[in-house]
Amino acid sequence: MKNTFYSNGKLFIAGEYLVLDGAEAFALPTKFGQDLIIENLENKEIEWKSYDSDGHLWFQETLSFYEVIKGSNLQIDTVKSTLINILHEAYILNPKFIDNSNGYKVSTHLTFPRNWGLGTSSTLINNIAQWADVNAFTLLNNSFGGSGYDIACAQNNTPVLYRIKDNLVEQVEFNPDFKDHIYFVYLNKKQNSKSAIYAYNNHKNNHLAQSVAENDKITHAILNAKTLKEFASAVQRHEIHLSNILEMQTIKEAVFPDFNGVIKSLGAWGGDFVMVVSNENPKEYFAKKGYETILTYSEMIL
Repeated sequence: MKNTFYSNGKLFIAGEYLVLDGAEAFALPTKFGQDLIIENLENKEIEWKSYDSDGHLWFQETLSFYEVIKGSNLQIDTVKSTLINILHEAYILNPKFIDNSNGYKVSTHLTFPRNWGLGTSSTLINNIAQWADVNAFTLLNNSFGGSGYDIACAQNNTPVLYRIKDNLVEQVEFNPDFKDHIYFVYLNKKQNSKSAIYAYNNHKNNHLAQSVAENDKITHAILNAKTLKEFASAVQRHEIHLSNILEMQTIKEAVFPDFNGVIKSLGAWGGDFVMVVSNENPKEYFAKKGYETILTYSEMIL
């Protein structure tokens, strides 16, 4: 008998970094995600295979139940050691999924290219949490760390406002008339969330409460914008606000200063996808600069 679990990918629209200090995060689940298929075996092992969106087998390993129960003590982060640690933390939260089993055959299938940064890890953690019948936010916190907004997206089919305190998730409406003027462009620069968070913690100043309050005000302006002009203005304010906190140039200042429109970093600044707000279709502009992966709002967002 097969059990199949599925989780949505994510895009962090507003509240990045400051979410770690209590700010509201506005995020959108994507049409892309990852599944996890479980079948029973009889050898006290987990035969694991992970497939990319093109069907390519990118990871294959056999893990003993003993490894899962013991956890990985490797100092170097490998795919195998990371997977063992996630499963180990799930085991600590609910030993039954290993203790009451004779073995598993597991396969995962992404519906987006792994390097897109839409949540390869968060969708995996949420799927494993469903399989092991444990709290996904707790599992994330005990394994990878992070704010948890990506788990909120994994579990919801609507836009969400998320607060790290008590992992509070609020489903919200966001279906603006101007969504045809919102695009997502892949920069092909993988960002490490952990290093980005480290940089944020080094740069955030003494006015944190004020910064969080300002973030929430701008986030609600983005969420509730009635016109494209209002939306673009709020998005631009968000970029400037965070640019001042991080002491970093915005992505538009650094890479696309001649672009006629608004560009916003999503999540860790400088990599993965950016959101582009433009009156005209910006495909030609970005293609000329070598950025070929451009998705419309309706292609990307659930």
